[in-house]
Amino acid sequence: MSDDGDGSDAGAEPSTTASAGGVEDWPVDLRGVTESVVATLGPNDRWNLAALGLHAPAHDGRPADAPVRARTWGRTRTRRNFTERGGGVVQFVTDPRDFVDAAATVREAEEPVLDSADAWGEIEAERVDAGERGGTEWVDWHLRVVDATVERTGVSTINRGFGAVIDATVAASRLDVPSYDTATLLERLRYFADVVDRCGGPAEREAFEALNDATEWRARSSSRDREGERRTE
Repeated sequence: MSDDGDGSDAGAEPSTTASAGGVEDWPVDLRGVTESVVATLGPNDRWNLAALGLHAPAHDGRPADAPVRARTWGRTRTRRNFTERGGGVVQFVTDPRDFVDAAATVREAEEPVLDSADAWGEIEAERVDAGERGGTEWVDWHLRVVDATVERTGVSTINRGFGAVIDATVAASRLDVPSYDTATLLERLRYFADVVDRCGGPAEREAFEALNDATEWRARSSSRDREGERRTE
């Protein structure tokens, strides 16, 4: 969990359900696009951890009992492992450092479930569509829960710093995608950095520094600023 704590009942016994249905079988309520960390087993028998957005059926205008949808971009480890293994473990974490590690670095582990996971579900992944946008391939997957566990329950709080960390990982992941404007992305990252500095706690600040270490976005931003100054001289 985050260093700041969240009021969770860490001593509670985990609750487990087994099912094979739609969105109601997930261990948490899903609405819109819910960010998660997915663990998929690689060919080296280690679990690769990556960020994965979960699209609730209502968000896509689909029936309420339809499967949750996820989209992978590019030839990622998650796409490969979904294809070869047919599923993985989706988990819901509240520690921004774990989310940044999954979103911005290559992280592998011996076990699929992180200590910071409040809930997780073993899922089956079915490839249902594919295409290309802006020069990047994408694949859509339907995810079905076959087993789910809630590790902790508690009162959720809203922290702008945490939200800024999550949004920053999205902006940083697009820095090298030709269809996105780099200057705009760097401006967003500067804004998110300011929000984390003003509103985040120690965990959020540490996570944002880890994001910079992984992407070097600050160095890229400074380099572009210097280039702009030279053009105006």
